[in-house]
Amino acid sequence: MAATTGETMADWEHVMDALVRERGPALVRYAYLLTGDVAAAEDLVQDAVVATFTRTARIRTPEAVEGYVRRAILTTYVDGYRRRQRWQRVRHLVVRHDVTEGPERATQERTDVVAALATLPPRVRACVVLRFYEDLTAAEIADRLDLSLGAVKRYLHDGTHALEERLGPVHRPTHETHPIDERSTR
Repeated sequence: MAATTGETMADWEHVMDALVRERGPALVRYAYLLTGDVAAAEDLVQDAVVATFTRTARIRTPEAVEGYVRRAILTTYVDGYRRRQRWQRVRHLVVRHDVTEGPERATQERTDVVAALATLPPRVRACVVLRFYEDLTAAEIADRLDLSLGAVKRYLHDGTHALEERLGPVHRPTHETHPIDERSTR
């Protein structure tokens, strides 16, 4: 049994090495078309390769796995975009303001969030907590909770909508200032 595991690991390493060496530049170009940034494209390809090789047990050739990696690039990019969009809608729940009004307000806000979470059905609540507290992707949540990806996405949509109804709409400032920019102007 140990020899089989060693051979499988050697096959896996060989296929991944060949894929990155032979098709890596083409994969980065593909990711660049999605991201518009070389560094982000390289990170995206790396994440996709890792995701593909951790999920695919029997990979024999770089050609056979390239389609999986391209799909993982696209999925990772789209999930990241959705995550950024979702964050824009719920960030007011965790954003700290420069002016502190005392511990009472922070305590009340936490209490409100906990109370709002308590109103959600168990699966919806689990998905929301894993997504926004653990920062897991929808696919990771689906794996962890043994749900379909579509169900997780629906639970996240329903949960976010319910929290916004209970806690208020997302406040979108007309312009946002980066904390470093604020310090440099003082």
